[in-house]
Amino acid sequence: MPDTVKDTSEKLGPGRMVLVVGPSGAGKDTLMAALRDRLEHRDDVIFARRAITRPADADAEDHDTLSQAEFERLVAAGEVALSWKAHGLGYVIPKPYDNVIASGGTVIANGSRRVLKRAAEKYENACVLLITAPVEVLAERLAARGRESREDILARLERADLEPDNVPNLIRIETQARSRQPSRR
Repeated sequence: MPDTVKDTSEKLGPGRMVLVVGPSGAGKDTLMAALRDRLEHRDDVIFARRAITRPADADAEDHDTLSQAEFERLVAAGEVALSWKAHGLGYVIPKPYDNVIASGGTVIANGSRRVLKRAAEKYENACVLLITAPVEVLAERLAARGRESREDILARLERADLEPDNVPNLIRIETQARSRQPSRR
């Protein structure tokens, strides 16, 4: 009789869920746009469109909108690939993306550090791209957006868990501030 107990739970595969995570201002959207352009010819790679409990905003991520009640209903019924709450909002990666993974494809999604453990438990091949930057760079980028006060930005960065622990298949990418070209006189 073996000394170890085999995990009999089936994980969803053989495809891959790639979650792009990191603090606001780190450059996730920029990276995902570049990936989307580079991989546009690949039929086996799909970029997930999230649903969020906030109205569409031209200055924010392009997403589908759902009510808080609809979010709660979908989550309770298990009709989501992944879901989480952050910053007073509910986020959903819709269930149909699981079909892509089950058929061997790759789904790339803007995720959250809050859902990494659940993704590792659910998917046979869950990968994480952690996009981050030094705190001072994050503060500068968030201030440039003009959406939050300096106090809100500092509070956000103070409570941010910038380095998730014990995350399998994590690739860390640290962005830097753009360097300014020296002026010529």
